[in-house]
Amino acid sequence: MIQIDALPAFTDNYIWLLQDTARRRCAVVDPGDAAPVLAWLEQHPGWQLEDILVTHHHHDHVGGVERLKQASGARVIGPASENIPARDLALNDNDSVTVLGLEFQVFAVPGHTLGHIAFYHDDAARPLLFCGDTLFAAGCGRLFEGTPEQMHHSLSRLAALPAATGVYCTHEYTLSNLRFAEAVEPHNPDIAERVAQVSQWRVEGRISLPSNLALELKTNPFLRVRETSVKEKADERSGRDNGSPSEVFAALRLWKDRF
Repeated sequence: MIQIDALPAFTDNYIWLLQDTARRRCAVVDPGDAAPVLAWLEQHPGWQLEDILVTHHHHDHVGGVERLKQASGARVIGPASENIPARDLALNDNDSVTVLGLEFQVFAVPGHTLGHIAFYHDDAARPLLFCGDTLFAAGCGRLFEGTPEQMHHSLSRLAALPAATGVYCTHEYTLSNLRFAEAVEPHNPDIAERVAQVSQWRVEGRISLPSNLALELKTNPFLRVRETSVKEKADERSGRDNGSPSEVFAALRLWKDRF
């Protein structure tokens, strides 16, 4: 059984720590800062960092990679088409990689960056998705390099995974994303319920992650672009008829950028 914990970094990043408790081996996802990982390893003597998984090249996801590799000898795994420091294994769409005994499929999910990838473990009991800055809880990443069409396609691909899939994204943006979701769908009871729950969690100092796809499909406007109410609101905000789902997505993303 793999245990997964979040190591906070910077102001709102999470470094996901995967732990094989039987073998005392671990892996991390998107370590933008080495310090939280090194501190955990120091507090857990006898544990070995085996793998470092990277979803994309932004500094808050790779800033700690080289130091961790130097300290542990861990294998660095990341997208083939991006400049990932100290990378040992370059991955492309539809590749697979085994980490701590679990097989992960690799999905190319361009949009936030052009070479962004996601790691998916297909398990009937506990499917796992490490999606970096592509899919957020109740939101999605900004389009720094890709197009709205690319990001919509990437999100649609992730949304087609099993509803039970755990969504392990890398930022504590959930509450601000839900405020936007409320603006898009003010009469959606699932969004209202989630706002109340996440608000309480944050008051208690709890994190809002991981999410799951079933919840995202009910509350994430960027996965709900085919809903009539979402399209109507996007049309209203943009002053035009957004004829395709990707156009609805583009209108929402532009609105969110200014929200």
